[in-house]
Amino acid sequence: MFIRDMSFVVNERQVDPFLDKMLLDWYDRNRRVLPWRALAGQKADPYRVWLSEIMLQQTGVKTVIPYFDAFTARFPTVENMARAERDEVLRLWAGLGYYSRARNLHACAVEVVERHGGRFPDSVDALLKLPGIGAYTAGAIASIAFDRRVVAVDGNVERVLSRVYQVEEAMPKARPMITRLAEALVPERAGDFAQSLMDLGATICTPKNPVCAVCPWTNACGARKAGTMLEYPKKLAKKAKVMRYGAAFVVRRADGAVLIGTRAEKGLLGGMVEVPNSAWTVESVEAFAPPLHAEWRHCGSVDHVFTHFPLRLEVYAAEVGMKVKAPAPYRWSSPNGPDGEALPTLFRKVLGASGPFDTRFQRGSG
Repeated sequence: MFIRDMSFVVNERQVDPFLDKMLLDWYDRNRRVLPWRALAGQKADPYRVWLSEIMLQQTGVKTVIPYFDAFTARFPTVENMARAERDEVLRLWAGLGYYSRARNLHACAVEVVERHGGRFPDSVDALLKLPGIGAYTAGAIASIAFDRRVVAVDGNVERVLSRVYQVEEAMPKARPMITRLAEALVPERAGDFAQSLMDLGATICTPKNPVCAVCPWTNACGARKAGTMLEYPKKLAKKAKVMRYGAAFVVRRADGAVLIGTRAEKGLLGGMVEVPNSAWTVESVEAFAPPLHAEWRHCGSVDHVFTHFPLRLEVYAAEVGMKVKAPAPYRWSSPNGPDGEALPTLFRKVLGASGPFDTRFQRGSG
């Protein structure tokens, strides 16, 4: 049984037993309308909760909404997704980033159907055993979809509670304390409470410009009283990210097909489609080995930022005739190009930088 521990003290301040009611009253008046969120009085759909929570990892709501709409139109149920080919899921995900999420999404759908009869389990322990579901996502699904009295601590919750209680320990070491603070507040309406904390952090208690005047917790917030809202949550100094360099090669055939390949399953952009490219090194290299002999032209460079490092790729392009065979391990896309492939944002940038197709090759010369 979930027991609220109202004796927890931080910075000599005891958890306020009325904070949950203040927040839920505010949420009832101000809850956001989102495509995956059940309306007031309706029961949440675990499939839509799960799908949205996976998409929202490291990604903002505005970016996620069109992808969520596209996925639910193509896969209305978890059974529909489980029956689909994984490559179709990857193609639909292309551009959303953090592609291990897409691979785990399909694997999780398959497991839910095969091992759980198409029903998501309702406990955190069981949810944690599914591919791609960590502590936060398990807590979010269990609370929002099943109203279990568990916590879902994301960046919004960390920011809100660290400000209210002026948590001085830096993240991520402060996470256990913030989790316990959240646990002490969870009421009977656990799902609404989880979503109210998310909404509070996303719309009021924002990182740079918190709107404290309309916050339901303004009178209880230690950081607001001290005028130190922007100092929380405390964070350790970040290490400087080192730029990596490489080259990408765009080869267009006379019929419009583009030379593409599939990246290794493990590692960055695993399982996604790419154009030929070099190794990415921390030192800029003057010469790169192209995938085949052709008249190459330099088209400038593209920059892309991954979680752990920024990348700059020099872009080269060439046109070839119909008789040119794709060198292993590459293949030719359809004549319409790779638009229908699981092409991540990085390589879409590369294609965009490669310039227009040389019309001389459209006659199909060898």
